Amino acid sequence: MPAFRAPRGTRDILPAERRVFAHVEGVASDLADRYGYRPIDVPLFEQSAVFERGVGAVTDIVEKELFRVSPSRGEERERWALRPEATAGIVRAYVEHGLRTWAQPVRFSLLGPMFRYDRPQAGRYRQFWQWDAEAIGDPGPGVDAELVELGLRFYRDCGLPDVGVKLNTIGDTACRPAYVADLAGYYRGHLSKLPTLERRRLETNPLRLLDSKEPAMVELNRDAPILWDRLCDPCAAHFAGVRTHLEALGIDYQLAPEIVRGLDYYTRTTFEFYRPGAEGQQDALGGGGRYDGLVELLGGQPTPAIGWALGLDRVVNALLEIGTDVEGEPAPVVVVVGADPEDTASRLRIATAARDAGLASRADLTHRRLGKQLEGAARDGAHFAAIVGDELAAGQILLRDLPAGTQRSVAVGDLVKELARADRTHRHG
Repeated sequence: MPAFRAPRGTRDILPAERRVFAHVEGVASDLADRYGYRPIDVPLFEQSAVFERGVGAVTDIVEKELFRVSPSRGEERERWALRPEATAGIVRAYVEHGLRTWAQPVRFSLLGPMFRYDRPQAGRYRQFWQWDAEAIGDPGPGVDAELVELGLRFYRDCGLPDVGVKLNTIGDTACRPAYVADLAGYYRGHLSKLPTLERRRLETNPLRLLDSKEPAMVELNRDAPILWDRLCDPCAAHFAGVRTHLEALGIDYQLAPEIVRGLDYYTRTTFEFYRPGAEGQQDALGGGGRYDGLVELLGGQPTPAIGWALGLDRVVNALLEIGTDVEGEPAPVVVVVGADPEDTASRLRIATAARDAGLASRADLTHRRLGKQLEGAARDGAHFAAIVGDELAAGQILLRDLPAGTQRSVAVGDLVKELARADRTHRHG
Protein backbone atom coordinates (compact mmCIF):
# COMPACT_ATOMS: atom_id res chain seq x y z
CA MET A 1 0.00 0.00 0.00
CA PRO A 2 1.66 3.30 -1.05
CA ALA A 3 2.25 5.87 1.67
CA PHE A 4 0.89 8.70 -0.47
CA ARG A 5 -1.86 8.87 -3.06
CA ALA A 6 -3.20 11.56 -5.38
CA PRO A 7 -5.81 13.72 -3.58
CA ARG A 8 -9.35 12.39 -3.69
CA GLY A 9 -11.09 13.53 -6.86
CA THR A 10 -7.84 13.91 -8.81
CA ARG A 11 -5.78 11.43 -10.76
CA ASP A 12 -2.44 11.02 -12.45
CA ILE A 13 -2.54 11.11 -16.25
CA LEU A 14 -0.01 8.48 -17.27
CA PRO A 15 1.81 8.51 -20.64
CA ALA A 16 -0.65 6.46 -22.74
CA GLU A 17 -3.62 8.56 -21.64
CA ARG A 18 -1.58 11.75 -21.87
CA ARG A 19 -0.94 11.07 -25.55
CA VAL A 20 -4.70 11.00 -26.13
CA PHE A 21 -4.95 14.28 -24.22
CA ALA A 22 -2.23 15.72 -26.47
CA HIS A 23 -4.18 14.59 -29.54
CA VAL A 24 -7.35 16.28 -28.26
CA GLU A 25 -5.49 19.46 -27.29
CA GLY A 26 -3.81 19.53 -30.69
CA VAL A 27 -7.16 19.33 -32.46
CA ALA A 28 -8.49 22.15 -30.27
CA SER A 29 -5.48 24.40 -30.88
CA ASP A 30 -5.59 23.84 -34.63
CA LEU A 31 -9.31 24.60 -34.82
CA ALA A 32 -8.93 27.71 -32.65
CA ASP A 33 -6.36 29.05 -35.11
CA ARG A 34 -8.50 28.18 -38.14
CA TYR A 35 -11.59 29.83 -36.68
CA GLY A 36 -9.78 32.93 -35.44
CA TYR A 37 -10.08 32.31 -31.68
CA ARG A 38 -6.99 33.87 -30.10
CA PRO A 39 -5.17 32.04 -27.31
CA ILE A 40 -5.51 33.52 -23.82
CA ASP A 41 -4.59 32.40 -20.32
CA VAL A 42 -6.02 33.72 -17.08
CA PRO A 43 -4.94 32.86 -13.51
CA LEU A 44 -5.87 29.52 -12.01
CA PHE A 45 -7.33 31.45 -9.09
CA GLU A 46 -9.30 34.68 -8.88
CA GLN A 47 -11.00 36.74 -6.23
CA SER A 48 -14.00 34.69 -5.13
CA ALA A 49 -16.24 37.64 -6.01
CA VAL A 50 -15.47 37.16 -9.73
CA PHE A 51 -17.26 33.81 -9.58
CA GLU A 52 -19.83 34.74 -6.94
CA ARG A 53 -20.94 37.76 -8.94
CA GLY A 54 -20.45 36.36 -12.42
CA VAL A 55 -21.47 32.73 -11.98
CA GLY A 56 -24.23 33.43 -9.46
CA ALA A 57 -24.40 33.10 -5.71
CA VAL A 58 -27.13 30.44 -5.76
CA THR A 59 -25.64 28.12 -8.35
CA ASP A 60 -24.21 24.72 -7.47
CA ILE A 61 -20.74 25.96 -8.42
CA VAL A 62 -20.72 28.63 -5.73
CA GLU A 63 -22.84 26.87 -3.11
CA LYS A 64 -21.03 23.54 -3.00
CA GLU A 65 -18.41 23.32 -5.76
CA LEU A 66 -16.27 26.45 -5.45
CA PHE A 67 -12.75 25.37 -4.51
CA ARG A 68 -11.78 28.13 -2.08
CA VAL A 69 -8.19 28.81 -1.06
CA SER A 70 -6.93 30.93 1.83
CA PRO A 71 -3.87 33.20 1.53
CA SER A 72 -1.16 32.31 4.02
CA ARG A 73 -0.15 35.89 4.78
CA GLY A 74 -2.24 38.21 6.87
CA GLU A 75 -1.87 41.21 4.57
CA GLU A 76 -3.70 39.39 1.79
CA ARG A 77 -7.32 40.11 2.62
CA GLU A 78 -9.01 38.97 -0.60
CA ARG A 79 -10.93 35.74 -0.62
CA TRP A 80 -9.68 33.57 -3.45
CA ALA A 81 -11.01 30.55 -5.30
CA LEU A 82 -9.58 28.21 -7.91
CA ARG A 83 -11.36 28.77 -11.20
CA PRO A 84 -14.38 26.47 -11.66
CA GLU A 85 -14.75 27.60 -15.27
CA ALA A 86 -12.96 30.05 -17.56
CA THR A 87 -15.67 32.42 -18.77
CA ALA A 88 -15.80 34.71 -15.73
CA GLY A 89 -12.00 35.06 -15.68
CA ILE A 90 -11.82 35.81 -19.40
CA VAL A 91 -14.55 38.44 -19.09
CA ARG A 92 -12.75 39.94 -16.09
CA ALA A 93 -9.60 40.18 -18.26
CA TYR A 94 -11.64 41.70 -21.11
CA VAL A 95 -12.87 44.44 -18.78
CA GLU A 96 -9.59 44.97 -16.90
CA HIS A 97 -7.49 45.42 -20.04
CA GLY A 98 -9.97 47.57 -21.94
CA LEU A 99 -10.40 45.07 -24.77
CA ARG A 100 -13.61 46.78 -25.79
CA THR A 101 -11.31 49.07 -27.82
CA TRP A 102 -10.25 46.10 -29.99
CA ALA A 103 -12.13 45.27 -33.18
CA GLN A 104 -15.27 43.44 -32.06
CA PRO A 105 -16.07 40.67 -31.64
CA VAL A 106 -13.00 39.47 -29.77
CA ARG A 107 -12.63 35.70 -29.94
CA PHE A 108 -10.69 33.86 -27.24
CA SER A 109 -9.57 30.25 -26.75
CA LEU A 110 -8.27 28.77 -23.49
CA LEU A 111 -7.10 25.22 -22.76
CA GLY A 112 -6.41 24.29 -19.17
CA PRO A 113 -7.40 22.84 -15.82
CA MET A 114 -10.46 23.90 -13.79
CA PHE A 115 -11.34 23.00 -10.20
CA ARG A 116 -14.57 22.16 -8.42
CA TYR A 117 -14.82 20.87 -4.89
CA ASP A 118 -17.80 18.63 -5.60
CA ARG A 119 -18.22 15.02 -4.58
CA PRO A 120 -16.11 13.00 -7.04
CA GLN A 121 -18.03 10.72 -9.40
CA ALA A 122 -17.18 8.53 -12.36
CA GLY A 123 -15.88 10.88 -15.04
CA ARG A 124 -16.20 13.92 -12.75
CA TYR A 125 -13.02 15.15 -11.12
CA ARG A 126 -12.07 17.93 -8.74
CA GLN A 127 -9.32 18.93 -11.15
CA PHE A 128 -10.43 18.62 -14.76
CA TRP A 129 -9.53 20.04 -18.16
CA GLN A 130 -11.61 22.13 -20.51
CA TRP A 131 -11.36 23.83 -23.86
CA ASP A 132 -13.09 27.17 -23.52
CA ALA A 133 -14.06 29.40 -26.48
CA GLU A 134 -15.62 32.85 -26.11
CA ALA A 135 -16.82 35.42 -28.67
CA ILE A 136 -17.35 38.81 -27.01
CA GLY A 137 -18.99 41.72 -28.78
CA ASP A 138 -21.32 40.15 -31.38
CA PRO A 139 -25.09 40.23 -30.69
CA GLY A 140 -26.17 38.32 -33.78
CA PRO A 141 -27.32 34.68 -34.08
CA GLY A 142 -24.63 33.80 -36.62
CA VAL A 143 -21.86 33.56 -34.03
CA ASP A 144 -24.08 31.28 -31.91
CA ALA A 145 -24.30 28.90 -34.87
CA GLU A 146 -20.56 29.23 -35.53
CA LEU A 147 -19.73 28.07 -32.01
CA VAL A 148 -22.11 25.13 -32.24
CA GLU A 149 -20.54 24.10 -35.55
CA LEU A 150 -17.04 24.53 -34.12
CA GLY A 151 -17.87 22.28 -31.18
CA LEU A 152 -19.29 19.56 -33.42
CA ARG A 153 -16.24 19.77 -35.71
CA PHE A 154 -13.97 19.40 -32.69
CA TYR A 155 -15.64 16.17 -31.61
CA ARG A 156 -15.62 14.84 -35.15
CA ASP A 157 -11.95 15.65 -35.68
CA CYS A 158 -11.06 14.06 -32.34
CA GLY A 159 -12.74 10.81 -33.41
CA LEU A 160 -16.30 11.10 -32.03
CA PRO A 161 -18.44 11.60 -35.17
CA ASP A 162 -21.78 10.73 -33.54
CA VAL A 163 -21.91 13.65 -31.07
CA GLY A 164 -25.15 15.62 -31.27
CA VAL A 165 -26.32 18.98 -29.98
CA LYS A 166 -29.35 19.93 -27.89
CA LEU A 167 -30.58 23.50 -28.36
CA ASN A 168 -32.74 25.80 -26.26
CA THR A 169 -33.36 29.43 -25.41
CA ILE A 170 -33.97 30.80 -21.93
CA GLY A 171 -34.97 34.28 -23.06
CA ASP A 172 -33.70 37.39 -21.32
CA THR A 173 -34.62 39.76 -18.52
CA ALA A 174 -37.60 41.03 -20.54
CA CYS A 175 -39.43 37.73 -20.94
CA ARG A 176 -37.84 35.23 -18.55
CA PRO A 177 -39.10 36.54 -15.17
CA ALA A 178 -42.78 36.00 -16.03
CA TYR A 179 -42.00 32.52 -17.34
CA VAL A 180 -40.01 31.62 -14.23
CA ALA A 181 -42.94 32.72 -12.08
CA ASP A 182 -45.30 30.48 -14.08
CA LEU A 183 -42.82 27.61 -13.89
CA ALA A 184 -42.47 27.97 -10.12
CA GLY A 185 -46.26 27.98 -9.81
CA TYR A 186 -46.45 24.74 -11.80
CA TYR A 187 -43.93 23.03 -9.52
CA ARG A 188 -45.61 24.30 -6.36
CA GLY A 189 -48.77 22.62 -7.59
CA HIS A 190 -46.84 19.32 -7.50
CA LEU A 191 -44.78 20.00 -4.39
CA SER A 192 -45.31 16.55 -2.92
CA LYS A 193 -43.56 14.99 -5.94
CA LEU A 194 -40.43 17.13 -5.68
CA PRO A 195 -37.29 15.53 -4.20
CA THR A 196 -35.57 17.44 -1.39
CA LEU A 197 -32.91 19.06 -3.58
CA GLU A 198 -35.47 20.22 -6.12
CA ARG A 199 -37.63 21.76 -3.38
CA ARG A 200 -34.68 23.88 -2.32
CA ARG A 201 -33.87 24.86 -5.90
CA LEU A 202 -37.48 25.84 -6.42
CA GLU A 203 -36.93 28.73 -4.03
CA THR A 204 -33.61 29.85 -5.50
CA ASN A 205 -33.47 28.91 -9.21
CA PRO A 206 -36.61 27.20 -10.57
CA LEU A 207 -35.08 26.85 -14.05
CA ARG A 208 -32.67 24.26 -12.67
CA LEU A 209 -35.55 21.86 -12.04
CA LEU A 210 -35.94 21.48 -15.80
CA ASP A 211 -32.58 19.71 -16.15
CA SER A 212 -33.02 17.40 -13.16
CA LYS A 213 -32.17 13.75 -13.85
CA GLU A 214 -34.39 12.48 -11.01
CA PRO A 215 -36.98 10.04 -12.51
CA ALA A 216 -39.86 11.82 -10.76
CA MET A 217 -38.71 15.14 -12.23
CA VAL A 218 -38.27 13.75 -15.74
CA GLU A 219 -41.92 12.66 -15.65
CA LEU A 220 -43.09 15.94 -14.12
CA ASN A 221 -41.15 18.04 -16.63
CA ARG A 222 -43.01 16.54 -19.59
CA ASP A 223 -45.95 18.80 -18.76
CA ALA A 224 -43.97 21.80 -17.48
CA PRO A 225 -44.53 25.18 -19.19
CA ILE A 226 -42.19 25.84 -22.13
CA LEU A 227 -40.57 29.21 -22.68
CA TRP A 228 -40.58 29.08 -26.49
CA ASP A 229 -44.21 30.23 -26.66
CA ARG A 230 -43.58 33.09 -24.21
CA LEU A 231 -40.49 34.72 -25.69
CA CYS A 232 -40.43 38.45 -26.29
CA ASP A 233 -40.12 39.44 -29.94
CA PRO A 234 -36.33 40.10 -29.89
CA CYS A 235 -35.60 36.76 -28.19
CA ALA A 236 -37.94 34.91 -30.56
CA ALA A 237 -36.24 36.52 -33.55
CA HIS A 238 -32.79 35.62 -32.20
CA PHE A 239 -33.77 31.99 -31.60
CA ALA A 240 -35.24 31.74 -35.08
CA GLY A 241 -32.03 33.24 -36.47
CA VAL A 242 -29.86 30.68 -34.67
CA ARG A 243 -31.92 27.84 -36.09
CA THR A 244 -31.82 29.34 -39.60
CA HIS A 245 -28.02 29.57 -39.47
CA LEU A 246 -27.66 26.01 -38.15
CA GLU A 247 -29.92 24.72 -40.90
CA ALA A 248 -27.91 26.67 -43.48
CA LEU A 249 -24.83 24.79 -42.24
CA GLY A 250 -26.65 21.45 -42.47
CA ILE A 251 -26.46 20.89 -38.72
CA ASP A 252 -29.06 18.66 -37.12
CA TYR A 253 -30.10 19.73 -33.64
CA GLN A 254 -32.55 18.57 -31.02
CA LEU A 255 -34.81 21.14 -29.41
CA ALA A 256 -34.53 20.54 -25.68
CA PRO A 257 -36.30 22.79 -23.14
CA GLU A 258 -34.35 21.15 -20.32
CA ILE A 259 -31.03 22.68 -21.46
CA VAL A 260 -31.03 25.69 -19.15
CA ARG A 261 -27.37 25.47 -18.04
CA GLY A 262 -26.45 25.86 -14.40
CA LEU A 263 -25.00 29.36 -14.33
CA ASP A 264 -26.84 32.61 -13.69
CA TYR A 265 -25.17 34.57 -16.46
CA TYR A 266 -26.76 32.75 -19.42
CA THR A 267 -29.35 34.48 -21.61
CA ARG A 268 -31.11 33.44 -24.81
CA THR A 269 -29.23 30.63 -26.60
CA THR A 270 -28.17 27.60 -24.56
CA PHE A 271 -26.89 24.31 -25.94
CA GLU A 272 -25.24 21.10 -24.90
CA PHE A 273 -23.19 18.50 -26.76
CA TYR A 274 -24.01 14.89 -25.98
CA ARG A 275 -23.17 11.30 -26.85
CA PRO A 276 -26.19 9.32 -28.04
CA GLY A 277 -26.83 6.31 -25.86
CA ALA A 278 -24.69 7.45 -22.92
CA GLU A 279 -26.35 7.18 -19.56
CA GLY A 280 -27.34 9.91 -17.10
CA GLN A 281 -25.25 13.01 -16.71
CA GLN A 282 -22.27 11.40 -18.39
CA ASP A 283 -23.84 11.90 -21.83
CA ALA A 284 -22.95 15.61 -21.69
CA LEU A 285 -19.53 16.37 -23.18
CA GLY A 286 -19.78 20.14 -22.96
CA GLY A 287 -22.06 23.06 -23.51
CA GLY A 288 -22.52 26.77 -23.34
CA GLY A 289 -24.64 29.67 -24.40
CA ARG A 290 -25.09 33.41 -24.63
CA TYR A 291 -24.34 35.68 -21.66
CA ASP A 292 -25.14 39.21 -22.78
CA GLY A 293 -25.15 40.65 -19.24
CA LEU A 294 -21.92 39.27 -17.79
CA VAL A 295 -19.51 41.94 -19.03
CA GLU A 296 -21.61 44.66 -17.40
CA LEU A 297 -21.97 42.56 -14.26
CA LEU A 298 -18.18 42.45 -13.90
CA GLY A 299 -17.79 46.20 -14.32
CA GLY A 300 -17.71 46.74 -18.08
CA GLN A 301 -20.05 48.37 -20.57
CA PRO A 302 -23.07 46.36 -21.75
CA THR A 303 -21.58 43.89 -24.25
CA PRO A 304 -23.12 40.81 -25.92
CA ALA A 305 -21.15 37.58 -25.69
CA ILE A 306 -21.39 33.84 -26.13
CA GLY A 307 -19.13 30.90 -25.37
CA TRP A 308 -18.82 27.28 -24.45
CA ALA A 309 -16.68 24.91 -22.37
CA LEU A 310 -15.92 21.40 -23.62
CA GLY A 311 -14.76 18.83 -21.08
CA LEU A 312 -11.55 17.24 -22.33
CA ASP A 313 -11.53 14.47 -19.70
CA ARG A 314 -14.82 13.12 -21.00
CA VAL A 315 -13.63 13.30 -24.60
CA VAL A 316 -10.48 11.38 -23.69
CA ASN A 317 -12.47 8.81 -21.70
CA ALA A 318 -14.86 8.36 -24.63
CA LEU A 319 -11.98 7.90 -27.08
CA LEU A 320 -10.35 5.33 -24.79
CA GLU A 321 -13.68 3.58 -24.35
CA ILE A 322 -14.31 3.14 -28.07
CA GLY A 323 -10.67 2.45 -28.88
CA THR A 324 -8.90 5.42 -30.40
CA ASP A 325 -6.49 5.31 -33.31
CA VAL A 326 -4.27 7.95 -31.73
CA GLU A 327 -0.66 6.94 -32.21
CA GLY A 328 0.97 5.26 -29.27
CA GLU A 329 4.32 6.08 -27.73
CA PRO A 330 6.61 7.49 -30.43
CA ALA A 331 9.35 5.03 -31.34
CA PRO A 332 12.87 6.42 -31.64
CA VAL A 333 14.47 6.19 -35.07
CA VAL A 334 17.64 4.98 -33.44
CA VAL A 335 18.85 3.78 -30.05
CA VAL A 336 22.56 4.25 -29.52
CA VAL A 337 24.04 1.32 -27.64
CA GLY A 338 27.61 0.45 -26.68
CA ALA A 339 29.79 -2.62 -26.65
CA ASP A 340 31.76 -1.12 -23.76
CA PRO A 341 29.32 -0.87 -20.81
CA GLU A 342 31.37 1.96 -19.30
CA ASP A 343 31.53 4.21 -22.39
CA THR A 344 28.24 6.09 -22.02
CA ALA A 345 29.69 9.46 -23.05
CA SER A 346 30.20 8.35 -26.67
CA ARG A 347 26.66 7.02 -26.88
CA LEU A 348 25.24 10.26 -25.50
CA ARG A 349 27.31 12.37 -27.93
CA ILE A 350 26.10 10.41 -30.96
CA ALA A 351 22.46 10.42 -29.85
CA THR A 352 22.66 14.19 -29.32
CA ALA A 353 23.99 14.70 -32.86
CA ALA A 354 21.05 12.70 -34.22
CA ARG A 355 18.61 14.86 -32.24
CA ASP A 356 20.31 18.00 -33.56
CA ALA A 357 19.40 16.73 -37.04
CA GLY A 358 15.73 16.31 -36.03
CA LEU A 359 15.82 12.53 -35.57
CA ALA A 360 14.16 10.84 -32.59
CA SER A 361 16.94 9.06 -30.77
CA ARG A 362 17.73 7.61 -27.37
CA ALA A 363 21.05 6.74 -25.82
CA ASP A 364 21.12 3.62 -23.69
CA LEU A 365 23.11 4.91 -20.73
CA THR A 366 22.97 1.72 -18.69
CA HIS A 367 25.90 -0.55 -17.97
CA ARG A 368 24.07 -3.62 -19.26
CA ARG A 369 25.60 -6.09 -21.67
CA LEU A 370 25.20 -5.26 -25.37
CA GLY A 371 22.61 -7.98 -25.90
CA LYS A 372 20.36 -6.52 -23.21
CA GLN A 373 20.75 -3.05 -24.70
CA LEU A 374 19.68 -4.33 -28.12
CA GLU A 375 16.67 -6.08 -26.57
CA GLY A 376 15.68 -2.76 -24.97
CA ALA A 377 16.01 -0.96 -28.32
CA ALA A 378 13.74 -3.51 -29.97
CA ARG A 379 11.16 -3.17 -27.18
CA ASP A 380 11.20 0.60 -27.73
CA GLY A 381 10.16 -0.01 -31.33
CA ALA A 382 13.33 1.56 -32.72
CA HIS A 383 14.12 0.70 -36.33
CA PHE A 384 17.88 1.07 -35.90
CA ALA A 385 20.53 0.53 -33.27
CA ALA A 386 23.81 2.39 -33.59
CA ILE A 387 26.44 0.22 -31.91
CA VAL A 388 29.42 2.08 -30.48
CA GLY A 389 32.33 -0.38 -30.34
CA ASP A 390 36.02 -0.76 -31.10
CA GLU A 391 35.33 0.52 -34.63
CA LEU A 392 34.82 4.01 -33.18
CA ALA A 393 38.61 4.45 -32.93
CA ALA A 394 38.73 4.16 -36.72
CA GLY A 395 35.82 6.59 -37.17
CA GLN A 396 33.25 3.86 -37.83
CA ILE A 397 30.05 2.75 -36.14
CA LEU A 398 27.83 -0.28 -36.71
CA LEU A 399 24.27 0.48 -37.84
CA ARG A 400 21.90 -2.41 -37.23
CA ASP A 401 18.49 -2.66 -38.89
CA LEU A 402 16.61 -4.29 -36.01
CA PRO A 403 13.59 -5.70 -37.90
CA ALA A 404 15.76 -7.04 -40.73
CA GLY A 405 18.51 -8.31 -38.44
CA THR A 406 21.24 -6.92 -40.71
CA GLN A 407 24.02 -4.47 -39.95
CA ARG A 408 26.71 -2.53 -41.76
CA SER A 409 29.58 -0.24 -40.93
CA VAL A 410 29.02 3.49 -41.37
CA ALA A 411 31.43 6.41 -40.97
CA VAL A 412 30.57 8.38 -37.84
CA GLY A 413 30.43 11.58 -39.87
CA ASP A 414 27.89 9.99 -42.24
CA LEU A 415 25.71 8.35 -39.57
CA VAL A 416 23.10 11.08 -39.28
CA LYS A 417 22.77 11.38 -43.07
CA GLU A 418 22.44 7.60 -43.40
CA LEU A 419 19.85 7.46 -40.63
CA ALA A 420 17.79 10.25 -42.17
CA ARG A 421 17.85 8.55 -45.58
CA ALA A 422 16.98 5.14 -44.11
CA ASP A 423 14.21 6.66 -41.99
CA ARG A 424 12.62 8.32 -45.03
CA THR A 425 12.80 5.04 -46.93
CA HIS A 426 11.28 3.17 -43.99
CA ARG A 427 8.41 5.65 -43.46
CA HIS A 428 7.51 6.07 -47.13
CA GLY A 429 8.01 2.50 -48.19
